[in-house]
Amino acid sequence: MIELLDTQPDREVQDAEYHRLLGYPRGHALSGRAAELAAWARCWFAEHGRPWVYLREVELHSATDALRIDGADFGSAQLREHLARAGAKRAMLVAASAGPECEAHARELWEAAKPDEYFFLEIFGSAVVERIVAITSGRICDLAERDGLMAVPHYSPGYAGWDVADQNKLFELIARGAKSPFPKNLEVLSSGMLRPKKSLLGVFGLAPRTAAGRLALRATPCENCSFAPCRYRRAPYRHALAAGPANGRAVSHTGNYSVNRRALVKWATERVRLEPRDDGSLAASFRFDGTTCSNLGRPLAFDYTITLGPSRDGHIILEADCRPAPDDDGHKAMCAYVSDAPALMQAIATERPLLGRPLAEVLTWTRAAAPAGCHCDATSRAHKWGLALEAIHFAVAQHATRTLSPELSSTSS
Repeated sequence: MIELLDTQPDREVQDAEYHRLLGYPRGHALSGRAAELAAWARCWFAEHGRPWVYLREVELHSATDALRIDGADFGSAQLREHLARAGAKRAMLVAASAGPECEAHARELWEAAKPDEYFFLEIFGSAVVERIVAITSGRICDLAERDGLMAVPHYSPGYAGWDVADQNKLFELIARGAKSPFPKNLEVLSSGMLRPKKSLLGVFGLAPRTAAGRLALRATPCENCSFAPCRYRRAPYRHALAAGPANGRAVSHTGNYSVNRRALVKWATERVRLEPRDDGSLAASFRFDGTTCSNLGRPLAFDYTITLGPSRDGHIILEADCRPAPDDDGHKAMCAYVSDAPALMQAIATERPLLGRPLAEVLTWTRAAAPAGCHCDATSRAHKWGLALEAIHFAVAQHATRTLSPELSSTSS
C-alpha cells in the first residue's frame, strides 16, 4: 500500500493556468499593474506559503448499487459511475492544501483596503492547489505503474452527483487511516466547506492501463461538473445538451422563458440597455433591484453587464460581470457580506454563467428557483443571473424582430 505526505510539493504554477483563473482569455499577456500584482503574488507565496499534499492507497469495492472505499460506504451514483467507467480496481485518497498562510494574509489585505492584492493572492492560492493536484496525478501514475495501474481524474465532494456533505465522511476516512503525521491545519466545517478554503479532498481511481483507462485519463473534472456559473472551464460538461445558433439566427422570440412575458416586456423597457458596436458585438446591461433577506429588508441594486458576439455567431457571451450599482450600499447589509465580505464579493465577481456560450442557452439552463432578493448563496446568485440573461435575451430578440415598443427602441439604439 502506498502512503505519502509531502510538505514541499511542486508549486510552480504555469502562467497560462494562473491567467485562466484570473479570468484573462487564452494567450493574453499581462502588463502594467496586473503584471506587477501577479509577480508579487508569486513572490509572496514562494516565501510564505506552506502547501502540502497527503495520499494513501486504499481498497475499492464497487457493485451495481453500492460503493465502498476503505471500508466506508458512499452513496454517490455519479462517483461510482466515474470509477466504473475507467475500470478502477483500487483508489487513492488525497488531501491537498495551499496552507492557511495564503488565506490569512489575503484577509489582512482586504481589511487593509487592498482589494487588488487580495484578489491576485487569493487566485494564486487556488492555482497552487490545482497545480498540486495535477502533479499528484502524475505522481500516482508513477507509483502505481509497478502494479500495472494508472490514476484517472480525481472526483471530490461537491462535484456533480456527489453531495458536498460527504466531505466530512471523506475527511474522517483519510485522517483516521493516516500513518504519517496528518497536518492539523485542515478542518471540515459542518457545511462541508474546508478550512483553509484553498484545499481539496479527492478520490483518484487506480485503473488498469487499458484503452478505457487511458481514455479516462485524458478527461478533466470539468467534464463531470454541471456547475453552470463557472468561468474557468477547460472542457464542457459531458452531459450538457449541445447548443448553438439555429440557422444562423442568434435568438428567437419564441423561447421558453422562466419569467412571464409581462415582466420581460417591463424589464426590457426599463432595466435593459443595448448598445451595438462597430465590430458587430453588442454591449448589454441589466439592473437588478431587490432587498436583503435580513436587517429589515434593506434595498439593494446590482448591475449585470455582458458583451455579446455578433449575431451571425449566435451572440456568444464574450464577457460577463456582476457588481453592486455605484450608488448602492444595501449589499453591505446582506448576511453573507456581514459574516465574510471578501469571500462573498469574490464569489459574485467570479461567477459568470454561460460565459463562452450562445446567449440562447439561458433558455435551456436548468437552475433552482431562489426568489430571495439577496446574493448570499450560489443558488440565489445563479437565479438572478438567469433573470438578467433572460431579460437581455428577450430584449435582443424583440429588437431583432422589430417588434419592440417605442420605449424599448429608444433604449436599444
